[in-house]
Amino acid sequence: MRLASNARKVTISRFDSLCLRLDAMLEIPGKACGSCYLCCKVLEIEEFKKKAGKLCDHCIHEGGCGIYTKRPEVCRDYQCRWKEERSLSAQLRPDRVGTLLMDDPDSDEYHAVCDPEKPFMWRNPLVFKHLVAEAKSGRTVLAKAGLRAWRIFPDGHWQETA
Repeated sequence: MRLASNARKVTISRFDSLCLRLDAMLEIPGKACGSCYLCCKVLEIEEFKKKAGKLCDHCIHEGGCGIYTKRPEVCRDYQCRWKEERSLSAQLRPDRVGTLLMDDPDSDEYHAVCDPEKPFMWRNPLVFKHLVAEAKSGRTVLAKAGLRAWRIFPDGHWQETA
């Protein structure tokens, strides 16, 4: 393939910069992470040998990542459902309800992930109502906290899973 004489090569660092700007342009107003860093605490990150419930060493407490441009693929791939879904109110921001809402990247399951120190935060009425609605739509819904998990059913009952 031949580039036109006035075309410019796009370097990887410039590509990353363009992607970051595109991500910022696609953000839903009012849905920025801000001071929320719950994902940096409750998710396990094997690349850093970080266990669920332990704050990532690269987390900036005011919100954000100290190695954002060099973060591992698992962090790049993480999609916060609250940030992506317009119908989820500001009241459901993860740090406000103590629960991350996310699609499981390896299955069709929908997960509510809580800090192992506060394993029942998914029982917050706003969160639970949302989880039941997801279950009613046909999704398998799991609430998780560390090694514990609970299945939420369309009729509103829940059961701890093995």
